[in-house]
Amino acid sequence: MADRTPPLSVDELRALVASGEIDTVVLAFPDMQGRLQGKRFAAPFFLEDVLEHGTEGCNYLLAVDTEMNTVDGYEMSSWERGYGDFAMHPDLTTLRRLPWNEGTAFLVADLAWNDGSPVVAAPRQILRGQLERLAGHGFTAHAATELEFILFKDTFEQAWDAGYRGLTPANQYNIDYSVLGTGRNEPLLRRIRNEMAGAGLTVESVKGECNPGQNEIGFKYAEALVTCDQHAVYKTGAKEIAAQEGASLTFMAKFNEREGNSCHIHLSLQDERGHSVMAGEGPGGMSAVMRHFLAGQLAALRDFSLLYAPNINSYKRFQPGSFAPTAVAWGYDNRTCALRVVGHGPSLRFENRLPGGDVNPYLALSGLVAAGLHGIENELELPEECTGNAYTGDYAHVPTSLREAAEIWENSPIARAAFGDEVVAHYGNMARVEVKAFDAAVTDWELRRSFERH
Repeated sequence: MADRTPPLSVDELRALVASGEIDTVVLAFPDMQGRLQGKRFAAPFFLEDVLEHGTEGCNYLLAVDTEMNTVDGYEMSSWERGYGDFAMHPDLTTLRRLPWNEGTAFLVADLAWNDGSPVVAAPRQILRGQLERLAGHGFTAHAATELEFILFKDTFEQAWDAGYRGLTPANQYNIDYSVLGTGRNEPLLRRIRNEMAGAGLTVESVKGECNPGQNEIGFKYAEALVTCDQHAVYKTGAKEIAAQEGASLTFMAKFNEREGNSCHIHLSLQDERGHSVMAGEGPGGMSAVMRHFLAGQLAALRDFSLLYAPNINSYKRFQPGSFAPTAVAWGYDNRTCALRVVGHGPSLRFENRLPGGDVNPYLALSGLVAAGLHGIENELELPEECTGNAYTGDYAHVPTSLREAAEIWENSPIARAAFGDEVVAHYGNMARVEVKAFDAAVTDWELRRSFERH
Protein backbone atom coordinates (compact mmCIF):
# COMPACT_ATOMS: atom_id res chain seq x y z
CA MET A 1 0.00 0.00 0.00
CA ALA A 2 1.13 3.56 -0.69
CA ASP A 3 2.15 5.84 2.17
CA ARG A 4 -0.82 7.90 3.34
CA THR A 5 1.18 10.00 5.81
CA PRO A 6 -0.05 13.58 5.39
CA PRO A 7 2.42 16.21 4.20
CA LEU A 8 1.78 18.03 7.49
CA SER A 9 0.73 16.43 10.78
CA VAL A 10 -1.71 17.95 13.26
CA ASP A 11 1.05 18.18 15.87
CA GLU A 12 3.23 20.05 13.36
CA LEU A 13 0.33 22.37 12.58
CA ARG A 14 -0.18 23.11 16.29
CA ALA A 15 3.50 23.99 16.65
CA LEU A 16 3.47 26.21 13.57
CA VAL A 17 0.35 28.01 14.80
CA ALA A 18 1.87 28.49 18.26
CA SER A 19 5.00 30.01 16.71
CA GLY A 20 2.95 32.32 14.50
CA GLU A 21 4.25 30.77 11.29
CA ILE A 22 0.75 29.54 10.34
CA ASP A 23 -2.18 31.90 10.96
CA THR A 24 -4.76 30.69 8.41
CA VAL A 25 -6.29 27.29 7.61
CA VAL A 26 -8.31 26.67 4.46
CA LEU A 27 -10.92 23.89 4.55
CA ALA A 28 -12.44 23.14 1.15
CA PHE A 29 -14.16 20.42 -0.86
CA PRO A 30 -14.33 19.76 -4.62
CA ASP A 31 -17.59 20.85 -6.23
CA MET A 32 -19.20 19.39 -9.37
CA GLN A 33 -16.64 21.12 -11.57
CA GLY A 34 -13.74 19.97 -9.37
CA ARG A 35 -13.21 23.49 -8.01
CA LEU A 36 -12.29 23.95 -4.35
CA GLN A 37 -15.06 25.59 -2.33
CA GLY A 38 -14.77 26.34 1.37
CA LYS A 39 -13.64 28.77 4.05
CA ARG A 40 -10.51 30.37 5.45
CA PHE A 41 -10.28 30.08 9.23
CA ALA A 42 -8.18 31.84 11.80
CA ALA A 43 -5.76 29.04 12.66
CA PRO A 44 -6.31 29.07 16.47
CA PHE A 45 -10.09 28.84 15.97
CA PHE A 46 -9.64 25.99 13.49
CA LEU A 47 -7.60 24.00 16.02
CA GLU A 48 -9.96 24.73 18.90
CA ASP A 49 -13.28 24.12 17.15
CA VAL A 50 -13.22 23.06 13.49
CA LEU A 51 -10.56 20.34 13.67
CA GLU A 52 -12.78 18.09 15.76
CA HIS A 53 -16.28 19.20 14.82
CA GLY A 54 -15.96 20.38 11.23
CA THR A 55 -17.94 23.26 9.81
CA GLU A 56 -20.95 23.88 7.57
CA GLY A 57 -21.48 24.98 4.00
CA CYS A 58 -24.64 25.75 2.04
CA ASN A 59 -25.79 22.69 0.13
CA TYR A 60 -26.46 24.83 -2.95
CA LEU A 61 -22.72 24.47 -3.65
CA LEU A 62 -23.52 21.12 -5.30
CA ALA A 63 -26.62 22.44 -7.05
CA VAL A 64 -25.57 25.49 -9.05
CA ASP A 65 -24.26 26.10 -12.55
CA THR A 66 -20.69 27.07 -13.42
CA GLU A 67 -21.50 30.74 -12.76
CA MET A 68 -22.79 29.85 -9.27
CA ASN A 69 -26.40 30.59 -10.20
CA THR A 70 -29.10 28.59 -8.45
CA VAL A 71 -30.86 26.33 -10.96
CA ASP A 72 -33.77 23.90 -10.93
CA GLY A 73 -33.70 20.14 -11.16
CA TYR A 74 -31.53 19.04 -8.24
CA GLU A 75 -33.08 16.71 -5.68
CA MET A 76 -30.60 17.47 -2.89
CA SER A 77 -30.95 21.26 -2.83
CA SER A 78 -33.63 23.72 -3.94
CA TRP A 79 -35.74 26.70 -2.92
CA GLU A 80 -38.43 24.24 -1.82
CA ARG A 81 -35.94 22.53 0.50
CA GLY A 82 -34.72 25.86 1.86
CA TYR A 83 -31.07 25.63 0.80
CA GLY A 84 -29.81 24.32 4.10
CA ASP A 85 -26.32 23.22 5.11
CA PHE A 86 -24.26 20.12 4.87
CA ALA A 87 -21.37 19.33 7.19
CA MET A 88 -17.73 19.63 6.09
CA HIS A 89 -15.47 17.17 7.92
CA PRO A 90 -11.68 17.66 7.59
CA ASP A 91 -9.73 14.73 6.15
CA LEU A 92 -6.52 14.92 8.18
CA THR A 93 -4.59 12.90 5.59
CA THR A 94 -4.80 15.93 3.28
CA LEU A 95 -3.29 18.49 5.69
CA ARG A 96 -0.53 20.49 4.00
CA ARG A 97 1.02 23.93 3.70
CA LEU A 98 0.25 26.23 0.77
CA PRO A 99 3.58 28.01 0.14
CA TRP A 100 2.02 30.46 -2.33
CA ASN A 101 -0.35 31.72 0.40
CA GLU A 102 1.76 33.07 3.25
CA GLY A 103 1.07 31.55 6.66
CA THR A 104 -1.55 29.14 5.29
CA ALA A 105 -2.37 25.47 5.73
CA PHE A 106 -5.02 23.51 3.85
CA LEU A 107 -7.26 20.46 4.18
CA VAL A 108 -9.82 18.75 1.97
CA ALA A 109 -13.25 18.11 3.49
CA ASP A 110 -15.66 15.22 3.08
CA LEU A 111 -19.35 16.16 3.02
CA ALA A 112 -22.12 14.68 5.14
CA TRP A 113 -25.69 15.53 5.99
CA ASN A 114 -26.51 16.61 9.52
CA ASP A 115 -27.55 13.07 10.45
CA GLY A 116 -24.09 11.84 9.53
CA SER A 117 -25.04 10.17 6.25
CA PRO A 118 -22.76 10.89 3.28
CA VAL A 119 -23.67 13.32 0.51
CA VAL A 120 -23.94 10.66 -2.17
CA ALA A 121 -23.59 12.98 -5.18
CA ALA A 122 -20.48 14.77 -3.86
CA PRO A 123 -17.57 14.04 -6.24
CA ARG A 124 -15.19 12.90 -3.51
CA GLN A 125 -17.84 10.61 -2.04
CA ILE A 126 -18.57 9.13 -5.48
CA LEU A 127 -14.89 8.25 -5.87
CA ARG A 128 -14.69 6.83 -2.35
CA GLY A 129 -17.64 4.56 -3.20
CA GLN A 130 -15.97 3.19 -6.33
CA LEU A 131 -12.66 2.67 -4.53
CA GLU A 132 -14.48 0.74 -1.81
CA ARG A 133 -16.00 -1.49 -4.49
CA LEU A 134 -12.53 -2.01 -5.94
CA ALA A 135 -11.14 -2.85 -2.49
CA GLY A 136 -13.79 -5.57 -2.26
CA HIS A 137 -11.89 -7.30 -5.07
CA GLY A 138 -8.61 -6.85 -3.21
CA PHE A 139 -7.30 -4.04 -5.42
CA THR A 140 -6.21 -0.43 -5.03
CA ALA A 141 -6.08 2.06 -7.90
CA HIS A 142 -3.05 4.25 -8.55
CA ALA A 143 -3.33 7.16 -10.92
CA ALA A 144 -1.61 10.18 -12.40
CA THR A 145 -3.26 13.12 -14.17
CA GLU A 146 -1.36 15.04 -16.85
CA LEU A 147 -2.77 18.56 -16.92
CA GLU A 148 -1.96 21.01 -19.70
CA PHE A 149 -2.52 24.76 -19.50
CA ILE A 150 -1.99 27.82 -21.67
CA LEU A 151 -0.08 30.69 -20.06
CA PHE A 152 -0.75 34.34 -20.94
CA LYS A 153 1.11 37.56 -20.16
CA ASP A 154 -2.22 39.25 -19.37
CA THR A 155 -3.65 39.24 -15.86
CA PHE A 156 -6.94 37.47 -15.16
CA GLU A 157 -8.61 40.88 -14.82
CA GLN A 158 -7.20 42.10 -18.13
CA ALA A 159 -8.35 38.89 -19.80
CA TRP A 160 -11.85 39.38 -18.39
CA ASP A 161 -12.02 43.01 -19.51
CA ALA A 162 -10.85 42.00 -23.01
CA GLY A 163 -13.57 39.39 -23.27
CA TYR A 164 -10.76 36.79 -23.50
CA ARG A 165 -9.90 38.04 -27.00
CA GLY A 166 -6.53 39.31 -28.19
CA LEU A 167 -4.60 37.86 -25.27
CA THR A 168 -0.82 37.55 -25.47
CA PRO A 169 0.41 33.96 -25.02
CA ALA A 170 3.66 33.49 -23.12
CA ASN A 171 5.21 32.07 -26.31
CA GLN A 172 4.49 33.00 -29.90
CA TYR A 173 5.05 29.55 -31.44
CA ASN A 174 4.91 25.79 -30.85
CA ILE A 175 7.24 24.97 -27.91
CA ASP A 176 6.57 21.22 -27.70
CA TYR A 177 9.60 19.83 -25.80
CA SER A 178 11.48 23.10 -26.44
CA VAL A 179 13.93 23.90 -23.64
CA LEU A 180 14.37 27.40 -25.08
CA GLY A 181 10.62 27.98 -25.14
CA THR A 182 9.98 26.85 -21.58
CA GLY A 183 13.06 28.79 -20.46
CA ARG A 184 11.22 32.00 -21.35
CA ASN A 185 8.64 31.14 -18.69
CA GLU A 186 10.96 29.42 -16.22
CA PRO A 187 10.60 31.96 -13.38
CA LEU A 188 6.86 31.27 -13.19
CA LEU A 189 7.12 27.55 -13.97
CA ARG A 190 9.85 27.19 -11.33
CA ARG A 191 7.66 28.83 -8.72
CA ILE A 192 4.83 26.43 -9.51
CA ARG A 193 7.11 23.38 -9.36
CA ASN A 194 8.88 24.35 -6.15
CA GLU A 195 5.80 25.53 -4.30
CA MET A 196 3.84 22.44 -5.26
CA ALA A 197 6.70 20.41 -3.80
CA GLY A 198 6.35 22.52 -0.67
CA ALA A 199 2.68 21.53 -0.57
CA GLY A 200 3.63 17.85 -0.55
CA LEU A 201 3.28 17.02 -4.25
CA THR A 202 6.08 15.08 -5.97
CA VAL A 203 7.00 17.01 -9.10
CA GLU A 204 8.41 15.07 -12.05
CA SER A 205 8.95 17.55 -14.88
CA VAL A 206 7.70 20.41 -17.01
CA LYS A 207 7.56 20.50 -20.79
CA GLY A 208 6.29 22.79 -23.48
CA GLU A 209 3.31 21.82 -25.63
CA CYS A 210 1.99 22.65 -29.10
CA ASN A 211 -0.25 25.68 -28.61
CA PRO A 212 1.61 28.96 -28.06
CA GLY A 213 2.11 29.43 -24.32
CA GLN A 214 1.04 25.85 -23.57
CA ASN A 215 2.82 23.81 -20.88
CA GLU A 216 2.43 20.63 -18.87
CA ILE A 217 3.77 20.03 -15.38
CA GLY A 218 3.81 16.35 -14.39
CA PHE A 219 3.51 14.85 -10.91
CA LYS A 220 4.25 11.34 -9.66
CA TYR A 221 1.39 8.86 -9.47
CA ALA A 222 -0.29 8.09 -6.15
CA GLU A 223 -3.40 6.36 -4.84
CA ALA A 224 -6.39 7.56 -6.83
CA LEU A 225 -7.96 9.69 -4.09
CA VAL A 226 -4.60 11.28 -3.22
CA THR A 227 -4.00 12.08 -6.90
CA CYS A 228 -7.37 13.81 -7.17
CA ASP A 229 -6.77 15.89 -4.05
CA GLN A 230 -3.34 16.90 -5.34
CA HIS A 231 -4.84 17.69 -8.76
CA ALA A 232 -7.32 20.10 -7.15
CA VAL A 233 -4.60 21.75 -5.05
CA TYR A 234 -2.31 22.13 -8.08
CA LYS A 235 -4.99 23.53 -10.36
CA THR A 236 -6.03 26.16 -7.83
CA GLY A 237 -2.47 26.94 -6.78
CA ALA A 238 -1.17 27.35 -10.33
CA LYS A 239 -3.83 29.96 -11.02
CA GLU A 240 -3.05 31.78 -7.77
CA ILE A 241 0.70 31.80 -8.48
CA ALA A 242 0.11 33.06 -12.02
CA ALA A 243 -2.08 35.86 -10.66
CA GLN A 244 0.64 36.84 -8.18
CA GLU A 245 3.08 37.08 -11.09
CA GLY A 246 0.79 39.34 -13.14
CA ALA A 247 -0.08 36.55 -15.56
CA SER A 248 -3.00 34.21 -16.18
CA LEU A 249 -3.47 30.66 -17.36
CA THR A 250 -6.34 28.49 -18.48
CA PHE A 251 -7.02 24.76 -18.24
CA MET A 252 -10.12 24.96 -20.43
CA ALA A 253 -10.33 22.07 -22.87
CA LYS A 254 -10.28 24.12 -26.08
CA PHE A 255 -9.24 27.77 -25.78
CA ASN A 256 -8.93 28.31 -29.53
CA GLU A 257 -8.87 26.40 -32.81
CA ARG A 258 -5.39 25.05 -32.14
CA GLU A 259 -4.45 22.18 -29.81
CA GLY A 260 -6.61 21.94 -26.71
CA ASN A 261 -5.61 21.30 -23.11
CA SER A 262 -5.70 17.60 -22.32
CA CYS A 263 -5.67 15.79 -18.99
CA HIS A 264 -4.60 12.26 -19.84
CA ILE A 265 -5.18 9.94 -16.90
CA HIS A 266 -2.93 6.93 -16.21
CA LEU A 267 -4.28 4.13 -14.03
CA SER A 268 -2.85 0.90 -12.65
CA LEU A 269 -3.98 -1.64 -10.05
CA GLN A 270 -2.14 -3.15 -7.10
CA ASP A 271 -3.06 -6.00 -4.80
CA GLU A 272 -3.07 -5.92 -1.00
CA ARG A 273 0.71 -6.53 -0.95
CA GLY A 274 1.37 -3.57 -3.24
CA HIS A 275 2.18 -5.69 -6.28
CA SER A 276 0.92 -4.87 -9.78
CA VAL A 277 -1.99 -7.03 -10.91
CA MET A 278 -1.99 -5.73 -14.49
CA ALA A 279 1.18 -7.46 -15.62
CA GLY A 280 0.89 -11.15 -16.50
CA GLU A 281 1.63 -13.95 -18.90
CA GLY A 282 -1.08 -13.09 -21.42
CA PRO A 283 -0.76 -11.32 -24.78
CA GLY A 284 1.22 -8.10 -24.51
CA GLY A 285 2.34 -9.04 -21.02
CA MET A 286 -1.13 -8.37 -19.63
CA SER A 287 -2.88 -10.32 -16.90
CA ALA A 288 -6.46 -11.53 -17.22
CA VAL A 289 -7.41 -8.82 -14.70
CA MET A 290 -6.01 -6.11 -16.94
CA ARG A 291 -7.64 -7.50 -20.06
CA HIS A 292 -11.05 -7.55 -18.35
CA PHE A 293 -10.43 -4.12 -16.80
CA LEU A 294 -9.46 -2.62 -20.16
CA ALA A 295 -12.39 -4.28 -21.90
CA GLY A 296 -14.63 -2.60 -19.34
CA GLN A 297 -13.14 0.77 -20.26
CA LEU A 298 -14.13 0.26 -23.89
CA ALA A 299 -17.60 -1.03 -23.00
CA ALA A 300 -18.38 1.98 -20.80
CA LEU A 301 -16.43 4.70 -22.61
CA ARG A 302 -19.42 6.29 -24.33
CA ASP A 303 -21.65 5.74 -21.28
CA PHE A 304 -19.19 7.55 -19.01
CA SER A 305 -18.09 10.29 -21.43
CA LEU A 306 -20.00 12.81 -19.33
CA LEU A 307 -17.55 12.10 -16.49
CA TYR A 308 -14.53 12.56 -18.77
CA ALA A 309 -15.81 15.52 -20.80
CA PRO A 310 -18.26 17.43 -18.56
CA ASN A 311 -18.64 20.75 -20.38
CA ILE A 312 -19.88 22.17 -23.69
CA ASN A 313 -16.33 23.17 -24.58
CA SER A 314 -14.93 19.70 -23.77
CA TYR A 315 -16.21 18.24 -27.03
CA LYS A 316 -14.40 20.77 -29.21
CA ARG A 317 -11.16 18.81 -28.53
CA PHE A 318 -12.32 15.64 -30.26
CA GLN A 319 -11.04 16.34 -33.77
CA PRO A 320 -9.29 13.90 -36.18
CA GLY A 321 -5.52 14.21 -36.18
CA SER A 322 -5.52 16.41 -33.08
CA PHE A 323 -4.03 13.91 -30.58
CA ALA A 324 -7.43 14.08 -28.85
CA PRO A 325 -9.35 10.84 -29.44
CA THR A 326 -12.43 10.27 -31.55
CA ALA A 327 -12.45 6.44 -31.64
CA VAL A 328 -13.48 3.96 -28.95
CA ALA A 329 -10.32 1.92 -29.45
CA TRP A 330 -7.23 0.77 -27.60
CA GLY A 331 -3.64 0.16 -28.67
CA TYR A 332 -0.11 -0.29 -27.38
CA ASP A 333 1.55 3.13 -27.20
CA ASN A 334 -0.86 4.39 -29.86
CA ARG A 335 -1.81 8.03 -29.34
CA THR A 336 -4.60 7.88 -31.92
CA CYS A 337 -6.66 5.68 -29.57
CA ALA A 338 -8.85 6.71 -26.67
CA LEU A 339 -7.08 4.09 -24.52
CA ARG A 340 -3.31 3.73 -24.74
CA VAL A 341 -1.47 0.87 -23.03
CA VAL A 342 2.03 1.81 -21.86
CA GLY A 343 4.79 0.47 -19.63
CA HIS A 344 5.81 -3.09 -18.98
CA GLY A 345 6.09 -5.41 -16.02
CA PRO A 346 5.22 -3.61 -12.76
CA SER A 347 4.76 -0.30 -14.61
CA LEU A 348 2.16 -1.68 -17.05
CA ARG A 349 -0.87 0.59 -17.11
CA PHE A 350 -3.32 2.30 -19.43
CA GLU A 351 -3.97 5.91 -20.27
CA ASN A 352 -7.41 7.36 -20.94
CA ARG A 353 -6.94 10.22 -23.41
CA LEU A 354 -10.50 11.59 -23.39
CA PRO A 355 -10.35 14.06 -20.48
CA GLY A 356 -9.40 17.68 -21.06
CA GLY A 357 -7.94 20.17 -18.61
CA ASP A 358 -11.49 21.07 -17.53
CA VAL A 359 -12.18 17.59 -16.12
CA ASN A 360 -13.26 16.94 -12.55
CA PRO A 361 -10.64 14.31 -11.58
CA TYR A 362 -12.82 12.73 -8.89
CA LEU A 363 -15.59 11.99 -11.40
CA ALA A 364 -13.17 10.84 -14.10
CA LEU A 365 -11.36 8.41 -11.80
CA SER A 366 -14.74 7.19 -10.55
CA GLY A 367 -15.62 6.43 -14.14
CA LEU A 368 -12.36 4.60 -14.83
CA VAL A 369 -12.73 2.42 -11.75
CA ALA A 370 -16.42 1.71 -12.35
CA ALA A 371 -15.76 0.82 -15.99
CA GLY A 372 -12.94 -1.51 -15.00
CA LEU A 373 -15.11 -3.23 -12.41
CA HIS A 374 -17.80 -3.68 -15.05
CA GLY A 375 -15.22 -5.51 -17.14
CA ILE A 376 -13.92 -7.64 -14.27
CA GLU A 377 -17.31 -8.59 -12.84
CA ASN A 378 -18.64 -9.55 -16.27
CA GLU A 379 -15.34 -11.07 -17.46
CA LEU A 380 -15.49 -9.03 -20.65
CA GLU A 381 -13.17 -10.03 -23.45
CA LEU A 382 -10.76 -7.46 -24.84
CA PRO A 383 -11.10 -6.90 -28.59
CA GLU A 384 -8.13 -6.74 -30.92
CA GLU A 385 -5.83 -3.77 -30.50
CA CYS A 386 -5.68 -0.94 -33.02
CA THR A 387 -2.28 -1.02 -34.71
CA GLY A 388 -2.85 1.84 -37.15
CA ASN A 389 -4.64 5.17 -37.28
CA ALA A 390 -7.71 4.93 -35.06
CA TYR A 391 -9.05 8.19 -36.51
CA THR A 392 -9.70 6.44 -39.83
CA GLY A 393 -10.58 3.01 -38.43
CA ASP A 394 -13.99 1.39 -38.18
CA TYR A 395 -14.68 2.12 -34.53
CA ALA A 396 -17.52 3.57 -32.50
CA HIS A 397 -17.17 7.34 -32.10
CA VAL A 398 -16.93 9.14 -28.79
CA PRO A 399 -19.89 11.50 -28.21
CA THR A 400 -19.60 14.72 -30.16
CA SER A 401 -21.53 16.99 -27.79
CA LEU A 402 -22.48 17.38 -24.15
CA ARG A 403 -26.10 16.83 -25.16
CA GLU A 404 -25.28 13.43 -26.67
CA ALA A 405 -23.09 12.41 -23.73
CA ALA A 406 -25.81 13.32 -21.22
CA GLU A 407 -28.45 11.33 -23.09
CA ILE A 408 -26.19 8.26 -23.17
CA TRP A 409 -25.34 8.70 -19.47
CA GLU A 410 -28.95 9.00 -18.34
CA ASN A 411 -30.00 5.94 -20.34
CA SER A 412 -27.02 3.80 -19.36
CA PRO A 413 -27.69 0.65 -17.34
CA ILE A 414 -23.94 0.49 -16.66
CA ALA A 415 -24.02 3.94 -15.06
CA ARG A 416 -27.07 3.19 -12.96
CA ALA A 417 -25.64 -0.13 -11.75
CA ALA A 418 -22.33 1.50 -10.80
CA PHE A 419 -23.44 4.85 -9.37
CA GLY A 420 -27.14 4.61 -8.56
CA ASP A 421 -30.11 6.65 -9.70
CA GLU A 422 -29.35 9.69 -7.52
CA VAL A 423 -25.88 10.26 -8.98
CA VAL A 424 -27.05 9.62 -12.54
CA ALA A 425 -29.89 12.13 -12.13
CA HIS A 426 -27.68 14.72 -10.42
CA TYR A 427 -25.02 14.86 -13.12
CA GLY A 428 -27.52 14.45 -15.92
CA ASN A 429 -29.17 17.61 -14.62
CA MET A 430 -25.79 19.35 -14.48
CA ALA A 431 -25.36 18.66 -18.19
CA ARG A 432 -28.90 19.76 -19.09
CA VAL A 433 -28.37 23.05 -17.26
CA GLU A 434 -25.23 23.77 -19.29
CA VAL A 435 -26.84 22.74 -22.59
CA LYS A 436 -29.85 24.96 -21.92
CA ALA A 437 -27.61 27.94 -21.10
CA PHE A 438 -25.53 27.42 -24.23
CA ASP A 439 -28.60 27.00 -26.44
CA ALA A 440 -29.81 30.41 -25.23
CA ALA A 441 -26.49 32.18 -25.83
CA VAL A 442 -25.63 34.20 -28.93
CA THR A 443 -21.98 33.54 -29.77
CA ASP A 444 -19.32 35.66 -31.46
CA TRP A 445 -19.32 33.13 -34.30
CA GLU A 446 -23.02 33.82 -34.98
CA LEU A 447 -22.52 37.57 -34.87
CA ARG A 448 -19.60 37.48 -37.31
CA ARG A 449 -21.48 35.31 -39.80
CA SER A 450 -24.92 36.86 -39.48
CA PHE A 451 -24.84 40.54 -38.45
CA GLU A 452 -24.44 41.93 -41.97
CA ARG A 453 -24.72 38.97 -44.31
CA HIS A 454 -28.00 37.41 -43.23
